[in-house]
Amino acid sequence: MGKREQRRGRRTGEIRNRRFVRALPGLIIAGGLMFDFFTPPAFTAVPLFAAAPLIAAPFFSLAGTIRVGIAALLCVAGLRLYSGTLFQVVPVIELLTVLTVSVLALFINGVVRRSNDQLASARVIAETAMRAVLPTPSDRIGGLYVAARYEAAQADEFVGGDLFSVTDTPYGVRLVVGDVRGKGLDAVEAVAVIIGAFREAAEQERSLEGVAQRLERALAREPSGLGGLDAAEGFITAALAEIPPGAARVRIVNRGHPEPLLLHSDGALEVLEPTLPALPLGMDLGVWPDRADEWELPPGATLLLYTDGLSEARDAQGVFYDPAERLRGRIFPGPEELLSALTDDVRLHTGGVTTDDMALLAVVRPREGA
Repeated sequence: MGKREQRRGRRTGEIRNRRFVRALPGLIIAGGLMFDFFTPPAFTAVPLFAAAPLIAAPFFSLAGTIRVGIAALLCVAGLRLYSGTLFQVVPVIELLTVLTVSVLALFINGVVRRSNDQLASARVIAETAMRAVLPTPSDRIGGLYVAARYEAAQADEFVGGDLFSVTDTPYGVRLVVGDVRGKGLDAVEAVAVIIGAFREAAEQERSLEGVAQRLERALAREPSGLGGLDAAEGFITAALAEIPPGAARVRIVNRGHPEPLLLHSDGALEVLEPTLPALPLGMDLGVWPDRADEWELPPGATLLLYTDGLSEARDAQGVFYDPAERLRGRIFPGPEELLSALTDDVRLHTGGVTTDDMALLAVVRPREGA
């Protein structure tokens, strides 16, 4: 089992545990009522009533924690009133104990909420940095229709390292879609390195293979590795494409990335598999020449590039989303409609719960006279 699968398994377990913990205070109070009601007077369930607000504090809102504390106090008071001992010394001490613990729970709740606010602020900073690094491209570049989409994971994780860029150069429209291993600001820093190097190399290098080698050298120059990511495991998968001006073809260099898809205007679909598989960028395992593969890009065809947040999205049974299977035979009026339909379909497949960010880039070669 890979690390991504292990992370998904942990995420599913965390969701189940969170639901159980949120139900736990009510279960404890109910158990305390049953225990105290059906046992002799010498036995008391006060420890259970005191534990309920403490358990609620890290997971409930302030109002929810207050409600749990009040419920625990009312249960103790009701039981002692029913037994006719409410105003005796021991029951009063029990009420004071539950009240003291409830006040302590409110303090704990405040500390946790402040920590959550700081975490949310850090996420906003990471997302803002990502948006600055990945501006939305124009919808028309070099005579091609373009649409891009970045979908953050529906999980309590920092923004990831998915990236895309499109630029019009003297050699045609060049684009890249990639995925940096890692999360948070370190991943954003690595994305900035790749995007900056791509925009420079795309304008200067005569070949797409030369662009890929420039990206490799840019990563090697970074003194701290891939934006501070693990030096042994940090790498970037990427697919680079080039559509020469006036030519009905596309050239692609694939560095360990999910295979792009070519959607024809009649609904036919091609999976653009590389002739020779290549390692991702930044692995530092030797240098060998890149090789670009070439395919026909007829008028009306759409080139779709994406990250593994799409192809590794799972449903409740653990079945991966297959974009080629789901898109084959379908026709879309434009790239924006394609991406909208794709993201909606992924949400339906996963039930709205995803564990990885997703970058999508669609480029359409218009028909003559369009």
